Amino acid sequence: MDTTVTKTNPLGTERIGKLVLTFAVPSIISMVVNALYNIVDQIFIGQGVGYLGNGATNVVMPMTVIAIALSLLIGDGAAAYLSLKLGEGDEKSAARGVGCSISVMVIVGIILCILFHLFLKPLCILFGAAEDILPYAMDYGRIISYGILFSSIDSGMAGMIRADGSPKFSMAGLLLGCITNIILDPIFIFVFHWGVKGAAWATIAGQILNAFLYLVYIWKFKSIKLDKECFRISGKVMAKVSSLGVSSFITQIAIVLVMAVTNNILVSYGAESKYGAEIPLTTIGITMKVNQIVSAILLGLATGAQPIFGYNFGSGQKDRVKQAYRIILAVSTIVLILAFLVFQFAPMSIVRLFGSESELYNEFAVKCFKIFLLACPINGLQMATGVFFQAIGKPAQATVLSLSRQIVYLLPATMLLPMVLGVEGALWAGPLADVLAFITTLIMLKLYWKKI
Repeated sequence: MDTTVTKTNPLGTERIGKLVLTFAVPSIISMVVNALYNIVDQIFIGQGVGYLGNGATNVVMPMTVIAIALSLLIGDGAAAYLSLKLGEGDEKSAARGVGCSISVMVIVGIILCILFHLFLKPLCILFGAAEDILPYAMDYGRIISYGILFSSIDSGMAGMIRADGSPKFSMAGLLLGCITNIILDPIFIFVFHWGVKGAAWATIAGQILNAFLYLVYIWKFKSIKLDKECFRISGKVMAKVSSLGVSSFITQIAIVLVMAVTNNILVSYGAESKYGAEIPLTTIGITMKVNQIVSAILLGLATGAQPIFGYNFGSGQKDRVKQAYRIILAVSTIVLILAFLVFQFAPMSIVRLFGSESELYNEFAVKCFKIFLLACPINGLQMATGVFFQAIGKPAQATVLSLSRQIVYLLPATMLLPMVLGVEGALWAGPLADVLAFITTLIMLKLYWKKI
């Protein structure tokens, strides 16, 4: 190993606290801005269209998450690969990993764009579109499908750019996209009266600008030099890259499965309750998307530290790796406690942002926040540890943690608890899964911490 790299690269020499701050803040802003895309749409749709329009965005969301999952499989894997190879002093392999990943990511985005457009209606029905919501979902989803290629580039390249030591550039791209969306949403919805279609057009306009800025960065990489040879697709390179990004992929795909099951169960059991089918479907979507803002902060912290984890692990400085992990975990816990206080004691302050609806609507929306997010203060451990294992080249452990909450615990609980508790059972599945995932992560840490 070329140890001279460690002496010249600040990732291996600068104070860990300062490094975490430098990389995490832009990463947090990037992640939060990314999460705001859907939130902004829902706020304006709630005010301009109503809760049926918001229900439509909840139905379409799993499709966009599928695209994000595949782009993160490639992009987060390439980011981890880049950091590890730079830590080892192998710049040539790092460049091949990045170039090959960009090529594959573009091809995947084009394929998904075509598939989603062709099979939009059956997908909307699969993801729980009730009869009254389906027309809105079709209008919104048809336009969103046009932007899948651009959203794939946005999600996939953000991590690579951060790993190259340019977190502010990564943040700038997402900010450009989000600001565009925020400006165009009210114009398209309230001035042009385009309804959910206007929200969709505003979203993809932001995604296109973001993608354009990121593609420009291909010629601006600082730690590697990309030539035509780097963009050739290699199965061997992609196998290694994908193995490092599989945790991110599974986490996102698990969200798709959970949303599909949850949406359908809420529609089914909601129809038998006083709330009806549409209210539970819409309010759980708002709850999950608001929680995404909190999750975005945690992911921003963890993924911002990913280059620090990867580089120092690759260069053999494992004490610095563990120090960075402890900082990320401490800050995550503080953020989650603050979020918990808002969710439990002021949920209506959030619900009102998405439109003023009936008393039944408000009642179930408050239940969603108070019950589904009851155990959120302990969620930081699993999220930080999953990214930590992924960054240091331990995809198997990261995959186990990614599977645990969503697939192993939340999915079965969402299907079983409503049989006993009715429509509210789907909400209680959230805290139950959080507690079990927390215990699983503690066990995993105990088994592997001393081996790192």
